[in-house]
Amino acid sequence: MLKKLIGTMAVAALIAAPVQQAAAQISKGYTDIGVVVGLGNIGNASASFGGRFEKVFKELPDLGNGLLGIGVSADYYGYSDSFGAYGYSWKYIPIGATANYHFKLDNKKVDPFIGAGLGYNYISCSYTGIGYSANYCSSSAIYFIGRVGGRYFFSPNMALYADAGAGAATLNVGLTFKLK
Repeated sequence: MLKKLIGTMAVAALIAAPVQQAAAQISKGYTDIGVVVGLGNIGNASASFGGRFEKVFKELPDLGNGLLGIGVSADYYGYSDSFGAYGYSWKYIPIGATANYHFKLDNKKVDPFIGAGLGYNYISCSYTGIGYSANYCSSSAIYFIGRVGGRYFFSPNMALYADAGAGAATLNVGLTFKLK
């Protein structure tokens, strides 16, 4: 199912991408929103599904002419497991905010960035079976986010998005759409 989803997203991106050359993509005021599929560091879940939003708000001429943006992410994943007469079900909703530094490149189709921030992972767990064991249910918590990522623009308004690092899923891949 995951391969079909990623394949469908890739085909949709190629169909929707105009033939025109992607121009200067990231600048002060740039805003986008997107969807991602996450893999790794998500327990027994096959994948996570989520969204991304970012607003670039400051030029940084003293730091390599890069740009500073604020990103917000939200994801969802869950899984269940059973051990004979006992069963557990976990649901996770990590929500985070990061400050992202965007590197200035001559190739305007590529937007590499690094980011750091904090998130809150809402966790719910249920248990079925004889007795009760709270040891299998983790509690919600604040977590550190550190990531590297980038966008590759198919057109001035749409990009392939990827990020990797610590936070929710280890690797997230998806599409972003320019709002401004």
